[in-house]
Amino acid sequence: MAKVTVLGGCGAVGSVAVKSLAAQDLFSKIRIGDVNMAGAREIVAETGSKKVVAVKVDAEDPASIRKAIKGSDIVLNCVGPFYKSVKTILGVVIEERINYVDICDDVDVTLDILKMHRAAKKAGITALIGMGASPGVTNLFAKLVADDLLDQTDSVDIFHTHGGEPIEGEGVIGHRFHCMTIDIPMFLDGKLKYVKYFREDGIALRQTFDFPIVGKNIPLYPYPHPEQVTLPKYIKVRQVTNKGSVLPIEYYELTGNVCKLGLSSKEPIQVGGKEVVPYDFAIAYIIRERDRILKRTKFGTQRGAMAVVVKGKKAGKREEYRVHMASEGSALGEGTGIPAAMGVILMDQGKVTAKGVLPPEACVDPKDFIRLRETMKPVKTKGRKKVVEVLYAERIDSRGRVTKIDL
Repeated sequence: MAKVTVLGGCGAVGSVAVKSLAAQDLFSKIRIGDVNMAGAREIVAETGSKKVVAVKVDAEDPASIRKAIKGSDIVLNCVGPFYKSVKTILGVVIEERINYVDICDDVDVTLDILKMHRAAKKAGITALIGMGASPGVTNLFAKLVADDLLDQTDSVDIFHTHGGEPIEGEGVIGHRFHCMTIDIPMFLDGKLKYVKYFREDGIALRQTFDFPIVGKNIPLYPYPHPEQVTLPKYIKVRQVTNKGSVLPIEYYELTGNVCKLGLSSKEPIQVGGKEVVPYDFAIAYIIRERDRILKRTKFGTQRGAMAVVVKGKKAGKREEYRVHMASEGSALGEGTGIPAAMGVILMDQGKVTAKGVLPPEACVDPKDFIRLRETMKPVKTKGRKKVVEVLYAERIDSRGRVTKIDL
């Protein structure tokens, strides 16, 4: 039985991944690598498994990472924000020749770690990157439709939203600031182009979408996830876009307005004779307002949804497929942590074997993923409300008729 180390294992996503892996009873040891030892020990206790242990690790210190992952067969990296730490972690993993999975959703650093492909291949390891929700599940369903249901694929459009998680910390909000300020890639008219969140070209891409469970007419905004960069390398297509938001939408728009005002800056300013960092104020303010907005809107249970819309031709006729995934009672943690755990399991089962740094669509069979999803043992959590989940696909033919299909 293999040994797994989950870096960032007591975070919102990492803790779900740890519990999912522990519930399957497939591994001889699962290490929770985290700087937060109190939190890590709490997760160990919650799993109720003697095979789960906690080890302290500083994700920005190569020596600390090396010590934490020594002897592992697979490393699962859930340490965000990825633009700060993933290159350091992956570099050490390659040096140690250990197979690797992560949930990296920062497109700028994805481009950097893809350049480590040759080094990983030379080391004889598999580095499966972006194996979360978006990216991750979205990539696999896009590939499934393109390979099995269409003769010609014209476009892949990815939509996602979530909200109401019990907590949101500095790292999550800081990541949103990052997403709103960097160049956002969109694959349009057969070419990779870059738009800005607040600029006219980015504003023009905003739209609404109807999700199951979450609701109709949900506003969505350009999102800098890696699918727009990686999918065109493995699917012949003219368009790949990614758009998302966070609920309540009032909260997400508040974050955008604060960022647009320049309050995401980490450069100190003098206020009444005192030095103030705008970023620190912005984080504290947004966290406070989030709590107020959730109460005022009576948001209720956390929930989230994704959709992958693929258009093309079959037998010369236009067709569209929409794969919908949604849940109530779970959102970001489960939506990302469970697919990450599944990536580890598939790798352990010998179903992910290509060497190098690779996105899901390059090395994971979507059918293997679907079969595993149907057989995985659920995580049992005491006192938790019932989780409602849906996963289904729709086919829209050339006449506009909609039929549900099995994946």
